[in-house]
Amino acid sequence: MPDKAIVLSSGGIDSTTAMAIARSKGRDIYSLSFRYGQRHSVELEAAVKIAKALGARVHKIIDIDLRQFGGSALTDEIQVPKHGLVKDLKQDEIPVTYVPARNTIFLSYAMAWAEVLKASAIYIGVTAVDYSGYPDCRPEFISAFEKMANLATKTGVTKETLLKIETPLIHLSKAEIIKIGLGLGVDYSLTLSCYDPDEKGRSCGFCDSCLHRKKGFAEAGVADPTSYYSLGSASA
Repeated sequence: MPDKAIVLSSGGIDSTTAMAIARSKGRDIYSLSFRYGQRHSVELEAAVKIAKALGARVHKIIDIDLRQFGGSALTDEIQVPKHGLVKDLKQDEIPVTYVPARNTIFLSYAMAWAEVLKASAIYIGVTAVDYSGYPDCRPEFISAFEKMANLATKTGVTKETLLKIETPLIHLSKAEIIKIGLGLGVDYSLTLSCYDPDEKGRSCGFCDSCLHRKKGFAEAGVADPTSYYSLGSASA
């Protein structure tokens, strides 16, 4: 029987590529997304399509209201920053699009589901190269969470199932991620990266995530299939 893997899916490039990698390793995919009070629901619509396209056995969407805490441009009345060029992004600061403790919360839910399923892995598409500046995307955080997960669960304590947090993209650039995904048959037109899409689900073209997305496709030498409602440069 194939090993089971939980894949955290945001509907974006990285999580979708991580799911394709898990599938390429012969794992049964259990996709997990969250309605956490983010600005838009179109990323969840993308996640549903991706789970179906990549053959996930189950796709769950969990409701959590992180708007109760706020503190992020994605969950609060804080404007999403827009830039003209990737080089304008301040790499030494934690962006206001950081959602406090989001990956810790998401991984905790995934850990609980993994224990019930006796899954041996959780895949998360974090990357530290085209770095978002988020503290919960760092290798140190992932290592610490994995250790905690195997101390916190019955299956970990009994050694019935030791849980591995898989981060296959963590040392890759966006262009490298896109190339790997294309090699695995990923249809990136299904994905959405934008922090501030319009009511039609089109991407803004100027937020941090859009700029990294455009730069990634440009450096990969591949046409960007994204529909933008604004056109901006993705030059470095």
